[in-house]
Amino acid sequence: MMKILLSKKLNLLKKPPRKMPHSSNMWQKIRSLSTKKKILVGLSLLAMISIGYIIFKDLPSPAKLNGSSFPVSTLIYDRHGTLLYEIFIDENRTPVLLESLPKYVAQASIAIEDQNFYRHFGFSLQGMMRAAKNTVLKSKLQGGSTITQQLVKTALLTPERTIQRKIREAVLTVAVEILYSKNQILEMYLNHIPFGGTAYGIEAAAQKFFGKPAKDLTLAEAALLSGLPQAPTAYSPFANPDKAKARQFEVLRRMSEDGYISEQEADQAFQMELAYARPTTDIKAPHFVFYIKSLLEDKFGLQTVERGGLRVITTLDLPLQEASQASLSAQIDYFAKYKASNGAALVTKPDTGEILAMIGSRDFFNDEVDGKVNITTRLRQPGSSIKPLNYVTGLQIKTITPATILLDIPTCFQVFGQAKYCPQNYDGSFHGVTNVRSALAGSYNIPAVKVLAKNTLESFIATASAMGITSFQDPSRYGLSLTLGGGEVTMLDMATAFGTIANQGVRKNLEPFLKITDYQGNLLYQYDPDQTKNLLSFFFNQTDPDSNVIGVERGGLKRIINREPAYLMTDILADNAARSPVFGPSSKLVIKNHTVSAKTGTTNDHKDGWTLGFTPQYLVASWIGNNDNTSMSYYVSGISGAAYSWNDIMSYLLKDKPDVLQIKPDGIEGTNICTGSGLYPVDGQPCQTKFELFWKDNMPGGFTAVRKGIWVNKDTGLPTFSSLDPDAPPPNTDNLELKEHTILSDGITNDFCLDCPWTQETKEDGTPGKIAYPVTTVNTITHTTETK
Repeated sequence: MMKILLSKKLNLLKKPPRKMPHSSNMWQKIRSLSTKKKILVGLSLLAMISIGYIIFKDLPSPAKLNGSSFPVSTLIYDRHGTLLYEIFIDENRTPVLLESLPKYVAQASIAIEDQNFYRHFGFSLQGMMRAAKNTVLKSKLQGGSTITQQLVKTALLTPERTIQRKIREAVLTVAVEILYSKNQILEMYLNHIPFGGTAYGIEAAAQKFFGKPAKDLTLAEAALLSGLPQAPTAYSPFANPDKAKARQFEVLRRMSEDGYISEQEADQAFQMELAYARPTTDIKAPHFVFYIKSLLEDKFGLQTVERGGLRVITTLDLPLQEASQASLSAQIDYFAKYKASNGAALVTKPDTGEILAMIGSRDFFNDEVDGKVNITTRLRQPGSSIKPLNYVTGLQIKTITPATILLDIPTCFQVFGQAKYCPQNYDGSFHGVTNVRSALAGSYNIPAVKVLAKNTLESFIATASAMGITSFQDPSRYGLSLTLGGGEVTMLDMATAFGTIANQGVRKNLEPFLKITDYQGNLLYQYDPDQTKNLLSFFFNQTDPDSNVIGVERGGLKRIINREPAYLMTDILADNAARSPVFGPSSKLVIKNHTVSAKTGTTNDHKDGWTLGFTPQYLVASWIGNNDNTSMSYYVSGISGAAYSWNDIMSYLLKDKPDVLQIKPDGIEGTNICTGSGLYPVDGQPCQTKFELFWKDNMPGGFTAVRKGIWVNKDTGLPTFSSLDPDAPPPNTDNLELKEHTILSDGITNDFCLDCPWTQETKEDGTPGKIAYPVTTVNTITHTTETK
């Protein structure tokens, strides 16, 4: 019975289903309206749709808050983790995790900005009504926005004061509260909010005002920073320290009232003296930083570099960079009196390619010398510093050995369609019979041109390009002066090329990066120098015949020249005895207790002075000159200018380090040769000998100089070059006689009389001067010579 009564009661309580109006009835009512009313209804509907469209058109998605749409600064560090520079456009921002911050950082913001943050659903009705009233009446702005609202305003909306924006703000605030937890909202707020100037987010603010990461902020510092977002300029401790301190007091008071800290803690924090960081736009290693920025833009694009928050660990060694900059700047200060206003230097590791230091000018901030121009990346003429690439080409293709005789005598080169090219030596004199080792060590010009004539321009350019020179493109653009610096190169390319020699003939491109991640720690790029060294062990393994094959590659390493020519070149450039006749035994190319290979270069007009040198561990390049291409004093050259800073930097690198020698390849063999011919001694023809190193695949031949009778002037003893053949006498021999002499050829100049009594000038002080050798003209097409 009870069940029946209960069932009836429930049935009585049930409401009958609501009948929906039939659509035909609705349209009948609309049709029954007067025309005027129909128009009003239509206009009302249209207005409602239009207002909704205007308000919600292009409404940003709150999902952007947790993405990568907001700009994040790119940070560039040296190899030790020292910050070099922050790249950003308008907003310098480095996101941090809420959990990484001291609790009082978040508590301070909640206390001063939004006391009920964890209890409301995004906004305060009272605050919204007051803000709307002020917006309509154009009254003075007041606080009252919640943390969620402030996040929406700063991260998603534009700053204009309109009813439309207030409605959009309310909609987005609710959406954010639905999508994210309170802690997520608080973390995004702390990472987005402006703290003054370009500092956006708590991390950038901590760095700007206190020079420390946000995780290391004290309570006193956190309280001061938390008070800034409401009015960053008014409360700036730099601009208004008194107001900043009063604002800090207010934050601490509210934290105490809300139970986050005790009154005693608040008082202690307020009494604490704050140590502010100096306002600065500091940038360390600026030339290197902007070189890195350019590479990053090529790799990831400008948008990512300026807004994507990359974290870049570079190969730069900042202490070395600063020591090198100081040395170079001091040296240029000294040479200013000799019309030299600028300099540059580069330090690398040949085996791994790491760039350890890059000094692009005397002073980046000195616009009088175009200090912002990075000379290490600019094309300049290298002078004689390019010669080793020509000579190592000859050693590689076996046109020369270290002992090959070269005649340093007046020589002109005739190229089809061009005027005669008659190179001169730097000191204006000639050295007669010399050899490859002495000619390169002494930087004689005429022998270098002869070696290029032997090698051909095509072979030289091909080898130099393979070693790292990117600016030698078309052989038809150059002549034989290319080996004397007639083509432009960059210091970066020269470091790569010289590094190939230092690396036993293996090219390793320069490497400026160690690690690149995004700001969330996702790995984008990594370079492991130790892995490169492991790969190099293959190329250095002399038991594996494949390791010495030209063109073989392993993980970014490539053999360009055989290890034997590379070793011979390294040995020649380190031979202080060979260069002493020109540079002296104690030149700036000498590093005490260390074996260092080095080469200088000076252009004819003294616009550029270079020094490059290396050990197996380090390579240093230095330059001196003027950015506007004006000439320096004749006194300043590679050896008397650039070598000074080069010596300082190399000495700094090698201080307290053991001397490291290049590994001598099994294919290198030493033997005694005649100094006058560069060949083996021959039985019955005694000669002065010296010990020389050779590549076993390119040993000296078994021939010696030719002894034969030639026609000479009876009075002077000098030959007549109309005919050196005794079987074809000159037309008139009245004042001539046949005498036996030693006749040499260096492959370019033929039939040079080695022991003829050439006339020698006497200097004013009575010492011997230049020898009056005859001038030889070489036809580079027919390879014939004419001597006069």
